[in-house]
Amino acid sequence: MRDVANSANVSLKTVSRVVNGESGVRPELVARVEVAIEQLGFRRNEIASSLRRGRTGAIGLVIEDLANPFYSAIAHAVEQDAHDRGHALLIGSCEEDPARERVLVLRMLRWIDALLIVPASDDHRYLMPEQQAGTPMVFIDRPPRGIDADSVLVDNVGGARRAVAHLIAHGHRRIGFVGESADRYTAAQRLSGYRDALTDAGIPFDDALIGVSGGDPEGAARGLLAGDPPPTALFCADNRHTVGALRALRAAAEHTALVGFDDFELAELLPVPVSVVRFDVAALGATAARLAYHRVAGERALPSREIVPCELVARGSGELAPA
Repeated sequence: MRDVANSANVSLKTVSRVVNGESGVRPELVARVEVAIEQLGFRRNEIASSLRRGRTGAIGLVIEDLANPFYSAIAHAVEQDAHDRGHALLIGSCEEDPARERVLVLRMLRWIDALLIVPASDDHRYLMPEQQAGTPMVFIDRPPRGIDADSVLVDNVGGARRAVAHLIAHGHRRIGFVGESADRYTAAQRLSGYRDALTDAGIPFDDALIGVSGGDPEGAARGLLAGDPPPTALFCADNRHTVGALRALRAAAEHTALVGFDDFELAELLPVPVSVVRFDVAALGATAARLAYHRVAGERALPSREIVPCELVARGSGELAPA
């Protein structure tokens, strides 16, 4: 609709009046709008319906990387909800780049009724004008920064605490943490849960047991395993770091217990099946879609924060006793 107005060099109100057959529009303006509609390939009935409803019939989803099974599961859940409602889903991957996130979001906002986003940025004040204009927004996996909006998060602290407590219950006191920098929300939350479990057990926190990957999960795990003495167990803060740690353990031939945060494909089929903290990834997307559509339907309650729970799945690797 904006494209029609821009192409014809008229206001949105003029487009609305022409499409709805209202009187009082100069013939030359009617002609310009009709030419623009024809050139842009819009169907008149779709434009009229959108103008009456003030909606596009589409929602937008910005994630980090569609190739990652974690994000594709979220996208699938959102798409299913949109499909069930007869709506389209626009998807973009920001590749963990805040600048790219902003470009994608601002492009997408022209075409959607609601925005769902797994954020890379730590400042979302750029969304305030659209939010104040009434565009529903739901943040997934990480909360918004600088604005208040609905969010759907994982119980990161509780899940990590449960994983580390499990290792402690099997006799481990030197437990390494393998993950991203605490600058990232999920890593910081899971590190907090790790520390809480140590405190609960009266085990001092040791910086030497923290392996920050900086993009190299296997290298971070190798660094911890080279310690003197090395950890007897590892807690890995996400599936990428669990896979990296497994590679490091195989290369070092170490007898080291391990629990990972996030399940991953074939984890239960490895020679020593991998114990994980698991949560319903699809529930992140489905819950976010539900919140977004409630807003589209007119709900005006204060922003909500919904938490997806975690469960510990003991398969073998987390139950190994200290060597």
